[in-house]
Amino acid sequence: MKLLSPALAFLFFAASGFAAEPTVLKLWPEGVPGQITVKPADPNQKPNPNVVTNITDPTITVYRPEKPNGTAVVVAPGGGFRFLSIKHEGTQVCEWLNSIGVTAALLAYRTPTNEEASPYEKPVQDAQRAIGLLRHHASEWGITRVGLLGFSAGGNLTGHEAFDRTDRTYPQKPEYDTDAKPDFIVMIYGGGFLDKDDKTKFRPGFSVPQDAPPAFFLVAHDDKTNPIEATMLYLAYKQQNLPAELHIFTHGGHGFGMRKDGHPINEWPARCADWMQAMGYLGK
Repeated sequence: MKLLSPALAFLFFAASGFAAEPTVLKLWPEGVPGQITVKPADPNQKPNPNVVTNITDPTITVYRPEKPNGTAVVVAPGGGFRFLSIKHEGTQVCEWLNSIGVTAALLAYRTPTNEEASPYEKPVQDAQRAIGLLRHHASEWGITRVGLLGFSAGGNLTGHEAFDRTDRTYPQKPEYDTDAKPDFIVMIYGGGFLDKDDKTKFRPGFSVPQDAPPAFFLVAHDDKTNPIEATMLYLAYKQQNLPAELHIFTHGGHGFGMRKDGHPINEWPARCADWMQAMGYLGK
């Protein structure tokens, strides 16, 4: 797993707050389909244990709660497809999910891909494989449903994984690809779905299908165009009578993750847990 060594150490150090030692699984043990260009490290950049980049061999790190309730969630941190915000949008999220009985799988998807024509393509492949891998271990880990939770670029990944209808099978381990669609999604300040010239429309080729999974959208009003995107996604759900919930808070900006800075939006995990409870995801 080609993660920055300080960040990898951080992952395992942070895991001490979980019920059991986490399990790290490679998504593509027989070879990753499609490579990315790794940029040399900037010698003037100070190491940041909260950031991971240059991921060429993607993994999931599975954190299991003491009393699992049957739900698993793949957690996709943000970072503009340049890096992963591994703490506030990763390990801390997994810790919260464990606290409500949810099995959490931290997705270290391939990055950087931000300069590719479709920066989300390889990360979406990794998310699909992660969901399939969890379903492959469903009986072993007591999993009955698998959701996908993404922040920022991870939210963009989440939308493409849930809504795009493309080929979801890959050359190796086809048993992981039998059903890669999430049972539900949580999108926190996700974006990147609007037309570049007309922000009142989705970009060409993107839409919410009739079989889109139940969704929870949350964003801050002062987060550029992301509240517009969240609202349009919610309206697309409403127009098709699909289950969804939308929260727009006045303050919060972008990238707050699990941080606490005194705004009501920082209580979003409680609102998300309320929704999951109402949907029946916190009980077998």
